[in-house]
Amino acid sequence: MDTRAIFDFVVSFTNGGSLRGEGFRLDLPSADATEPEIAALLVAHLGLLMVGEVELRNLRRVEEPHRGSRGVPPGAPAGRRLVDLSHPIHHGLVTYPGLPAPEISDHLSREASEGKYAPGVTFQIGRISLVANTGTYLDSPWHRYADGADLSGLPLQTLVDLEGVLLRATGSGRRGIDTLALAPLDVRGKAVLLHTGWDVHFGTPQYAKDAPFLTDAGAEWLARNGAALVGIDSINIDDMGDARRPAHSRLLAAGIPIVEHLRGLDQLPASGFRFSAAPPRIQGLGTFPVRAYAIIDG
Repeated sequence: MDTRAIFDFVVSFTNGGSLRGEGFRLDLPSADATEPEIAALLVAHLGLLMVGEVELRNLRRVEEPHRGSRGVPPGAPAGRRLVDLSHPIHHGLVTYPGLPAPEISDHLSREASEGKYAPGVTFQIGRISLVANTGTYLDSPWHRYADGADLSGLPLQTLVDLEGVLLRATGSGRRGIDTLALAPLDVRGKAVLLHTGWDVHFGTPQYAKDAPFLTDAGAEWLARNGAALVGIDSINIDDMGDARRPAHSRLLAAGIPIVEHLRGLDQLPASGFRFSAAPPRIQGLGTFPVRAYAIIDG
């Protein structure tokens, strides 16, 4: 398990003034990092200049996952890993309240295929009926805008092998992910994944109640700063109580695909991974399930 420091601080500057913080959390390169080392990490993380003195108060160390503090190198390489970020789709799955569940059946069963081929050779051909918003799925601009690109019009390079960056929004106590939470991230040209932890409720009534979402201002910031794709592990990237759907409207207007109902984002680092989520190349559809996954380089 990684180690983080929790502390209050007072930073004094050589040209006058000071900066104070309470309950600050910072990734540590090792559990035995000294106070001077932690002070230096704080200065590096905040990008402070002309620092005269750093005083740490109420310092304690806890074991919890790193969040990507600047100035702290990543841990020892663990080898290249694949992480599946998709929910499995099964007969009767309820993804979104009010939408019909998928119906999965045989078009040709193995038993019915006996006698059509050589002895002992059987095949199964399946049939599935589902709405496009099922499981983990991707929204193209056409989902929101009649003149936007549909699934067949999305360039493959906008969907696969994207450099990824993760925002951990778990435990914040706030439902809306706003500009201030996103501001530290370098998102240009990247897949931005919003880790809320809400995927633990997938398939239960709680999943649709008071779910985390991306605010209008947050979506505007991501579009303005050139995000390539945005994903979230919640029921909707918008507040379900807001009929304007501002996050969908801003991101899709900017040509930024959206992936909803992700899972397993707790397995990803803050950076250092590649993300892919490609739907079939279907004309006349704006949304469809994807097999979303990340590759973590060791």
